[in-house]
Amino acid sequence: MPNATTTAGQRWSVRSLPSALAQHERLERDVRDGLAQRPPTIPPRWFYDEKGAALFDDITRLPEYYPTRSETEILRARGRRVAEVTEASTLVEFGSGTSTKTRILIDALTARDRPLTFVPLDVSVEVLTEAARTLAGDYPTLTVEALVADFEDPLPRLPGAGGHRLVAFLGGTIGNFTPAPRRYFLSRVRAALDPGDHLLLGADLIKDTGRLEAAYDDDAGVTAAFNRNVIEVLSRELHAEGLAPDDFDHVARWNEHEHRIEMWLRARVAVNARFPTLGLSWSLAAGDEVLTEISTKFTVPQLRHELRSLDFEPVESWTDPAGDFALILARVRSSSHGFIRPK
Repeated sequence: MPNATTTAGQRWSVRSLPSALAQHERLERDVRDGLAQRPPTIPPRWFYDEKGAALFDDITRLPEYYPTRSETEILRARGRRVAEVTEASTLVEFGSGTSTKTRILIDALTARDRPLTFVPLDVSVEVLTEAARTLAGDYPTLTVEALVADFEDPLPRLPGAGGHRLVAFLGGTIGNFTPAPRRYFLSRVRAALDPGDHLLLGADLIKDTGRLEAAYDDDAGVTAAFNRNVIEVLSRELHAEGLAPDDFDHVARWNEHEHRIEMWLRARVAVNARFPTLGLSWSLAAGDEVLTEISTKFTVPQLRHELRSLDFEPVESWTDPAGDFALILARVRSSSHGFIRPK
């Protein structure tokens, strides 16, 4: 990904950070490596083309899908408290998308005309450009410095004064990581921050299995269409032959041992696909499955323990009234306590 800056006003900009791989190269790597695994996997990052993003937006409004509503409820109830505790002058959001929920935090942090720098980070330059332009227009004391980057790439030194940054990682996205990558990601976030900075982490909580499975397998079939769309992305972007979304069924099930919902695509028929640009042929027997996403569910004590082990000190934590979702606010400790920055 080349270095580039797009600017259309004095208070917003979009900058692309250097990356080891272009997005298409990353897709090729993920498909080559993922389909060779047993069971085969497709990373969930490839759900989100234009169609996939629209489908996920529909998912967030489904009656079965509680996480977005629950997290929004907490943000509305506690946004002012977050602003009071952090006194942040810079808000950084990882995986920002359109930053719809983040407006609640921006409202709190810009109250009484306080200036705020907002740093949304995502992989889509188009989404970031539209969000940056819109937010700068809606908030007269807001400066938006958007960064086009991937979670896998090294995190830059974040803008803003040390001790006055708030990093938000919302939506329960932390659940998409298995334990070792989750720890590594959070350690990289810690390494990008200074003592006194804060992290606001959103996480889905363990609950009744039936409700969990319903949230990822709705009656209207929207999540099924979202899941199958990843096959459409692979077929289109890699010019695949013999690969069609209609050849797969959506499966969502609870993994009790790992405390996570898993989304799979199960082959309805024998699949014999070819990826000419990769020089790759791939077969899947009828009834066999491809893992497309995990969504780990947590307890609040577990998350607080994980954060403490990574040099964060949990300050406050909140759940919605139903106890479905949690937000944890943690401060970077004033001394390292043996913390080692990841290479």
